[in-house]
Amino acid sequence: MSLRVGVIGTGMIGQDHIRRLTKVLQGVEVVAVNDIDENRATAIAPEGAKVFTSVKELIHSETVDAVVICSWGAAHEEQLLECIAAGKPVFCEKPMVISEESALKVLAAEVAYGKRLVQVGFMRRFDADYRRLKAVIDGGTLGTPLMYHSTHRNPSVPEGLYTSDMPLNDTLVHDADISRWLLSDEIDAVEVRVPRRSTRGGELRDPTIVLLHMASGAIVDVEISVNIAYGYDIRGEVSCELGVAALPNRPATVISDQHGIRQAIPEDWRERFIEAYDQEFREWIAAASAGTATGPSAWDGYAATLTADAALRAVTSGQREPIKRISKPDLYN
Repeated sequence: MSLRVGVIGTGMIGQDHIRRLTKVLQGVEVVAVNDIDENRATAIAPEGAKVFTSVKELIHSETVDAVVICSWGAAHEEQLLECIAAGKPVFCEKPMVISEESALKVLAAEVAYGKRLVQVGFMRRFDADYRRLKAVIDGGTLGTPLMYHSTHRNPSVPEGLYTSDMPLNDTLVHDADISRWLLSDEIDAVEVRVPRRSTRGGELRDPTIVLLHMASGAIVDVEISVNIAYGYDIRGEVSCELGVAALPNRPATVISDQHGIRQAIPEDWRERFIEAYDQEFREWIAAASAGTATGPSAWDGYAATLTADAALRAVTSGQREPIKRISKPDLYN
């Protein structure tokens, strides 16, 4: 029997996930959709899917086994809490929530329920290149990891829709999560440095350098450039005691001709991580079909929120801003 899914939010990422769930993957069926724009939801809804005008009714519908949240971040808290109250597995796109207070409410609700239901959409953990890099780190052949270099470059961002805070409260969460996962570590403090501003970004604070101070003493440096023009370029390299390991450039094909030696650059996140998104949902479908969740947890969403909050404090203060976490509940160990 297929997992019957309701999708909340039919914007760009919602539409891509609906395509994935209906045309790429097996064992799943989109039976319900909702969007603040009812006309868009109606236009996007797969054949046979019901368009709900109420999020609460979609979540509690007997026809819906699990929920995919692709709405804007400020709506996530209420929707996640409703899914937990209904006892339904839920995939939530990042950011999980937009405040520490909201994250703590989600953690408390899931812990009280007694079982993991929430998976957060940190798709890099499902990318084959990142998984191979983690295997090298965990294998120990290079010794203890000392530094991790993470680069996150976008060719451009929508004018007027991307603010100066978004590199730190939206973009950074991916680099923060992948750093925690790769190094099996937590982030204890954050520093932010703003170099000379790119003229392509107008008043946007771009580029930005972020230093993540890990609990182990390792340091992660993150370069965020969102108007780099040439393409969507994601890089990562870990420096260990006995050597270094780095992600390969994607795509890996190298062309040599009369114009020189070159590689193509992905145009955007969909091209670079399409396989990771597919694998992310394969694993979510399997877990949700069993009534639970695996992958990035609500705790991981909480940690990313704390990091973003500390980064926003750091860019204002110019200082190293500490992160204070609650004790990790046993549910997430």
